[in-house]
Amino acid sequence: MIEKPPAKSLALRKDLQLIADMIEPNCRVLDIGCGEGELLHQLAETKGVDARGIELSQAGVNLCVSQGLSVVQGDADSDLINYPDNSFDVVILSQTIQATQKPRAVLEQLLRIGDKVIISIPNFGYWRVRLQLLFNGTMPVTRNLQESWYDTPNIHFCTIRDFEHLCDALKVNIKKEIAIDSRGHTMAVSSWRPLMNLFGEKAVFVLTKKNT
Repeated sequence: MIEKPPAKSLALRKDLQLIADMIEPNCRVLDIGCGEGELLHQLAETKGVDARGIELSQAGVNLCVSQGLSVVQGDADSDLINYPDNSFDVVILSQTIQATQKPRAVLEQLLRIGDKVIISIPNFGYWRVRLQLLFNGTMPVTRNLQESWYDTPNIHFCTIRDFEHLCDALKVNIKKEIAIDSRGHTMAVSSWRPLMNLFGEKAVFVLTKKNT
């Protein structure tokens, strides 16, 4: 009998790989704004999760479906209300919350439908962003924030500290918080809190409701 070779890990963006490493096998996962399905595909292949996704772009949905992924077209601002409470073990929103119309309402919906929520954000408090605004007097364009102000989908500019304040306002537990610098190195909150908001180009948060 010929054994099937183990599934290969796909090359993922650093924040997506951190998220993938946090997911337990065989759980129910919803990835909102799943793009072309890279993360969902890896989770389904390597961890056997019940992987589902929502994507705004029809082209992204079509590509995901062509790979056998269960992805529907939808908008985080308007369509999450259709999911029952506690529908998923983990809900993921990667580098998308800053592009939603109502980030606070979206986060509340995520916590309603998922036992655990994992969010990654671009950090607009990153030192290169600060310097461009300070010395050039223009909205920053960086490797992580590549669009000019008139083309960017980002409508709510958020720093790591801003997102922490939102979690405090909603009385959300931050179970884990990791910043990622421009070289892909990680900084855990316990030892790097004073520097995360300055040197973290991105951040990943693991959240739960206050009573869990």
